[in-house]
Parts: sequence; structure tokens; C-alpha cells
Amino acid sequence: MVIVMGQIKVTRLDIEGLCIIEPAVHGDHRGYFMETYNQQDMAAEGLDMVFVQDNQSMSRKGVLRGLHFQKQFPQGKLVRVIRGSVFDVAVDLRRNSATFGKWYGVELTAENKKQFYLPPGFAHGFMVLSDEAEFCYKTTDFYHPDDEGGLMWNDPDINVEWPLDKVSEILLSEKDKINPSFAQLKADPNLFKNMG
Repeated sequence: MVIVMGQIKVTRLDIEGLCIIEPAVHGDHRGYFMETYNQQDMAAEGLDMVFVQDNQSMSRKGVLRGLHFQKQFPQGKLVRVIRGSVFDVAVDLRRNSATFGKWYGVELTAENKKQFYLPPGFAHGFMVLSDEAEFCYKTTDFYHPDDEGGLMWNDPDINVEWPLDKVSEILLSEKDKINPSFAQLKADPNLFKNMG
């Protein structure tokens, strides 16, 4: 379902809570202007989250960050790309969800200006498709270093269809190389309890 309100177009996806948000872009021969976040427009769509932190990263082609989540303090995230392009992925970790363990991916680029909203309860990651990419996101909770969790980027049960044909190699952090499988994570009955 697509709804246009104010300055944004919201597309609600098949996994409950996930949304693609497209701001209205006003441009001419000089350039463009857009609102990247408007609380009133978001609230009019039932998206009444409160953001407490903004983050930005730069990565080179083939870098894959993820799949990350916080265990006890899950974050909602509003993500976008301001330079380059990435393939962005959300995995539903909400145990009581009908789509527990399902994933959704979208290409975010500086050109398409799409934003991707993930409510609390998802693992998140992205792979850089351009030579470099700058990635920005808002979060609904602060980052807690001792609370971070990870999921294998290539978990066989989740089976994310990363566009591997668009990069020559995958570049992972040392931590992301040893993230556990979905089966291992599910075996811990205390994990994902706060995910919604």
C-alpha cells in the first residue's frame, strides 16, 4: 500500500513495520531541496517513533556491515545513503512475529533518495555496491557497546540474496566474520525477548 502525505511517500512492506519512505524532492537547474525527516509527516503515517541518535559511516566497495542488532535495547532505524549505493537488509528477529527469520532488502542510493525504516526487533546490515558510500541513520535508542549482537551475513536458514555479482570480494570486520548462525541464536530462549 502506498500513501502520499505532505512531503513523503510511504510504502509499507510485507514484513510488518518495515517501510520505504521517499521524500518529495524539489529541484531545478540550481540543484535540489528535500526534507530528510519531518516528525509531523511521519506521525501522520502512524510512524511516531522518537529518534535519539544520528550516525554516519563511510565504506568502500564490497564492505558488508552486519547483520547487527542490540539484544536488550533494540533500536529502530531510519537509514539512507547520501553518497554512492548500498544493498540494505533487515531480518525480522521478533519471536512472536509471523515473519520471524524473514528478510527484506532494498537498494539505497544517493540518486533514488529512498529511506528505509526498520522498527526495533530487526537485525540490520548493508553491502556497498559503489566505489565508496556514505550511510546515515537515525536510531530510537542509544548504542550500548556491551549489548551488541550479530547474525551471520550468509546464514543458510535466512538465505539473504545479496547482489554478489556487483562486487569482486566481500570485506568483513573481524567481529562479523564470526557472527553466529540463526539456528544458534534461536537456541537461546532469552535472546530476542525484548524484540517485540
